[in-house]
Amino acid sequence: MRRLFTAIIVCLGIVAGMLSACGSVRSSDPASRTVEKYLEVLVAKDSSRLASLSCADWESTAITELDSFQAVKTRLEELACQTTGTEGGITLVTCKGKILATYDNEDQEIDLSVRTYHVG
Repeated sequence: MRRLFTAIIVCLGIVAGMLSACGSVRSSDPASRTVEKYLEVLVAKDSSRLASLSCADWESTAITELDSFQAVKTRLEELACQTTGTEGGITLVTCKGKILATYDNEDQEIDLSVRTYHVG
């Protein structure tokens, strides 16, 4: 199972690298780019792609996060993620930027720097 997840992460990194020819790519390392794609898919409210970017243990939490944005308009601002280290075979990724959630013409900012993402 761990090999499969590692293979998925590597494939996502390769795809991110190929996409760089088509447009701007924020990060060059696979773990950071995976987290950026996760956040992009989250604000796009794409549940199937969100599930594919989540490990089995995180999938229900990812769907819960997605559900919390259903009644609001969402967008990312100033997103930039970077690998900050490793911990027992897990890559640690932190991000800067924010998610803006708009409801009834009022923006709520969600600071992305308060969470460390674990990519395995």
